[in-house]
Amino acid sequence: MDMTLNDMLNIGLMQGFAGLSLFSVLLLMGLGLAVIFGQMGVINMAHGEFMTIGAYTVYLGSTLAESFAPGLVQSYFPVAIVAAFLFAFAAGWVTEWALIRHLYKRPLDTLLATWGLSLGLQQVFRSTFGPKEVSPTLPEWLMGSWAPAEGLDIPINGLFVMGLTALVTALLLLALYKARWGLRVRATVSNRVMANAIGINTKQTDRLTFAIGCGIAGVAGAAFTTIGSTGPTSGSLYIVDSFLVVTFGGAGSLLGTVASAFGIAQTQSISEFFMSGSNAKVLTLMTVITILMLRPQGLFASKVRR
Repeated sequence: MDMTLNDMLNIGLMQGFAGLSLFSVLLLMGLGLAVIFGQMGVINMAHGEFMTIGAYTVYLGSTLAESFAPGLVQSYFPVAIVAAFLFAFAAGWVTEWALIRHLYKRPLDTLLATWGLSLGLQQVFRSTFGPKEVSPTLPEWLMGSWAPAEGLDIPINGLFVMGLTALVTALLLLALYKARWGLRVRATVSNRVMANAIGINTKQTDRLTFAIGCGIAGVAGAAFTTIGSTGPTSGSLYIVDSFLVVTFGGAGSLLGTVASAFGIAQTQSISEFFMSGSNAKVLTLMTVITILMLRPQGLFASKVRR
C-alpha cells in the first residue's frame, strides 16, 4: 500500500511537472502577447508565427552547426535562443512599420490583417522548410532526466525551459519598471496625448514594444523545440491558448499572465491524467469561461490604452 501511494505521488509530481513545462511555453507566449495586446491593444493573430520563427531559427542553427561546425553542436543552443529573439524582433519591427502602424484604433482591421499575415507566413515556412515537422539536434546536456527520488524522473530539458522562462520574465519586469523603455510604455498606455506633450516619441515606443513582444514569442519558439517538433502551423496551435492566458489574467497585467498561464497549464496537464486530451481541453475552457463570467475583467485588472 505504501508503494502504491508512493508511485501515485511520483506520477502526480511528474504530471504536475509536465504542466510546468507547458506553463513555461504558455507564459513566454503570453508575456509577448501581454506586451502587444495588453499594453498596445493590438490583436495580433500572427503572434504564433513569430513563435515559429524562433523555433525554425533553432533548427537552422542546429543544421548549420552539424554541417559546418560539429564541435559547436554542444554549445550552439544558447546562441540560437538569442538569435531567435533577434530574428523575431526584426520581423516584428518590420511588421509594425509596414502594417500595424496604419491600423491603430481599428481592431477588426488589425485582426484581419494579422490573420492574413499569419497565413502568409505559414506558406513561407512551408515553402522554405517543407510541410513536415522538424526537430533540431539538442545538446547532450539537455538530454536525460534528474531523479531526486526513486521512481521520480524530471526531464532536464523541462528544467532548462523553466529556468529560461524565469529569466525572461525577470528581464521583462525589470525593463518595464526600471528601464526608460518601460517608463515610456507605461506613460503611453496611461495617456498618449500627455506622453506626446512631454516629448515621448510614442510612435517609436509602439514599434519597439511590438518588436519586443514578437521577440519574446521567438524565445518561446526556441523553448518549444526542447519539448516538441516544429511545423509550419506549430505556432497557430498556441495562439488561442495565448489569448486565453492574457484575457484570463487581465489585459496588460504581467502578474495576471503568470497566474493565468500556471492555472491553465496545470489544469490541463492534471486533467489529461484522468481523461482524454480533448476532454481535458474542454474542462479547462469551461473552467476559464465560468470564472470570466464571474469576473470579466480577468484575475488582475489593469488599465489599457485609451
